[in-house]
Amino acid sequence: MDGARAVVRRALAEGRTRLTEPEAKHILAAYEIPIVPTHLAATPQDVSAIATELGTPVSVTVMSRDIRRKWEVGGVALDLETPEAAESAAKAMLARVATLRPEIAISGFAVQSMETRAHARQLIVGVVTDPLFGPMIVFGEGGRGLEVYRNLAIGLPPLNLPLANDLINRSRAAGLLNAYHNHPAADRDAVALMLTRISQLVVDLPEIEELAINPMFVDDQGVLAVDAHIQVSAAPPNPQRLSIRPYPEALAETARLRDGRSAVLRPIRPEDEATHYEFLSRVTPEDILFRFFHYVGTLPRSEMARLTQIDYDREMAFIASGKDSSGRPETLGVVRAVADPDNHAAEFSILVRSDMKGLGIGSTLLKKVIHYARERGLQVLTGEVMAENEPMLKLLRHFGFTIKGSEEPGILAVRLPLQEPSVKA
Repeated sequence: MDGARAVVRRALAEGRTRLTEPEAKHILAAYEIPIVPTHLAATPQDVSAIATELGTPVSVTVMSRDIRRKWEVGGVALDLETPEAAESAAKAMLARVATLRPEIAISGFAVQSMETRAHARQLIVGVVTDPLFGPMIVFGEGGRGLEVYRNLAIGLPPLNLPLANDLINRSRAAGLLNAYHNHPAADRDAVALMLTRISQLVVDLPEIEELAINPMFVDDQGVLAVDAHIQVSAAPPNPQRLSIRPYPEALAETARLRDGRSAVLRPIRPEDEATHYEFLSRVTPEDILFRFFHYVGTLPRSEMARLTQIDYDREMAFIASGKDSSGRPETLGVVRAVADPDNHAAEFSILVRSDMKGLGIGSTLLKKVIHYARERGLQVLTGEVMAENEPMLKLLRHFGFTIKGSEEPGILAVRLPLQEPSVKA
């Protein structure tokens, strides 16, 4: 990541907002996105020398910050079988550009080895910046197919694997990834992983305004970025530029339970959906009633998605995550706080797996969410508790909550001012 930042800073220090193709690919490589290395040649003679060093066949592309679609001016030549052919192609490009666009300045040529992947599909992956929504990731069929169909799916970063797969499914390119005739199925997992890495790149490098990888090859061997372009902005990055707040990894911590085991306290994420189903299946009907105020069977997937795919900007859910006897992750408890639009008050709820009570999970989660709410500048934490839920009421009294009756019979309103010391050691 530091290397990618250095590339961006160097370009901006030189007064450039459009990165060279090698610079763009250096950034992609820093995020472990496979690339075809690009070599810059200043003259047609340099093109020949690079082709000799690389071995043929090669491709040659004219380089100019004034040309967006290089094939429209005959600026792309593929499958050049000899160094002499590569040099001739470069000379011909200079002549064509001088005739068609004499005002354009040519900075040189990009030379790269031709990748022969018989079953590769061509995709496009890009980033565009919308004035309202901020950075958006676009995905779909690439190559010349983009010019014909222009049917791209759009996602908002940050993406995780479930959201990346959803972006793939919403695109025309989804069908291209399947097996057909003698073409094996493309590595869909590699495509999804690549999208999450592009998303992380966008989160980490706020200077990036536009990014385009076209084509991105994908087959059963994985993905490969063939051509890449990045536009950066010299303006100070907007700290609120992302529509969706990135996963707050820094809020994770390890806690020791009363039986000596450790648990990780961290914000919930979409990948926790499966373990959350397992978690709820191990909560007794009585505890479900105390949490939801009515009996709940199996939650529909839409409701579970709402619980695990949250907007961290106005809602927070911390889970206590442990390991079962087989070493697999399991959810032991969850506390949730939803803030009002003014960021003045938040309503909380808490649920601990019924067979895990007495280990301090509830108090640990409650202390975690109180500290988080204070750090967010919230003024008060509120909630509702059934009058029969005496263990929860005892816990809340210990933490300094006031408890009063409410308009609904059998339901008590609890309240904790956050800007004064309340939590007991």
